[in-house]
Amino acid sequence: MATIEQPVVERRFEHLVLDFLAYLEFERGLSRNTLDAYRTDLLQFGRFLEAREVSALEASPADVSDFLQLLATGDGEKPPASPATIHRKSACLRSFYRHLRRDGLLDTDPTATLSTPRRSRKLPQVLTRGEIERLLSQPRGTEPASLRDRALLEVMYACGLRASEAVGLELMDVDVQEGLLRARGKGSKERIVPVGQAALKALRIYLERGRPALVKGAPEAHLFVNFRGGQLTRQGLYKIVRRHALTAGLADRMSPHTLRHTFATHLLAGGCDLRSVQEMLGHADVSTTQLYTHLSSERLKDVYFRAHPRARTDVSAGTT
Repeated sequence: MATIEQPVVERRFEHLVLDFLAYLEFERGLSRNTLDAYRTDLLQFGRFLEAREVSALEASPADVSDFLQLLATGDGEKPPASPATIHRKSACLRSFYRHLRRDGLLDTDPTATLSTPRRSRKLPQVLTRGEIERLLSQPRGTEPASLRDRALLEVMYACGLRASEAVGLELMDVDVQEGLLRARGKGSKERIVPVGQAALKALRIYLERGRPALVKGAPEAHLFVNFRGGQLTRQGLYKIVRRHALTAGLADRMSPHTLRHTFATHLLAGGCDLRSVQEMLGHADVSTTQLYTHLSSERLKDVYFRAHPRARTDVSAGTT
């Protein structure tokens, strides 16, 4: 009897998951990567429930808690998951069961009283002003690829762009006269970001001398192109950043996202308010942006202890 009912239970769970993912995609506009991660997490939870012969609609708080505890301790075949991973899976389950309650499929939410490990936030790598100047000066010469690389690095740092946003830029997204750029972020959300003078200068030179030589008259809409004149890929962008980071002596500290982290930290250190930085980064929640206030504070402390004459412990007692 169990062997006949089991596929029915599986199909029911798959249906619940697909309906939930459709809601996330079409009503909340989540990215494909997030949807894939949620699908993987839910199917893993589904296999756990299947082993207990419990459906998703019958799961108790104890079932959910046991699932997360198994992740934390490992099961002999897989090592324990990190607190960040457990936190993500817990958030996924909470969202899933809230959706089921909204749809009237459940009266009680088994994740309502869920307790999960506190997620530690790893501080991102950030370049100093001297290091960012060294990086941006690496693309040298007047070859089309060099002009492209210089404009690409300048724009990513000037606007705090993600790699996907940079390669997704189209010609119509940049207004060099007004000094504005339109970025398409996660969930296809658009935002307008100012472009600094150094980046605008590099962009103008690239558009006048570099890009035409690369596209050779082809009707390519994207701003940054490869040596064949087609859209630059994320892999291509990564290689460009890594190549210039290597020549700048920053290979161990650099990824494309480092430019975004550095953009935010330098703005806050320079006095920009948190809400403006949040808007320019395209963060939905200001708590995500607040991470950079900690980085900025740490940097200010370093400067303080290096510069203030009475911040060091070697000051003699009684000195005025």
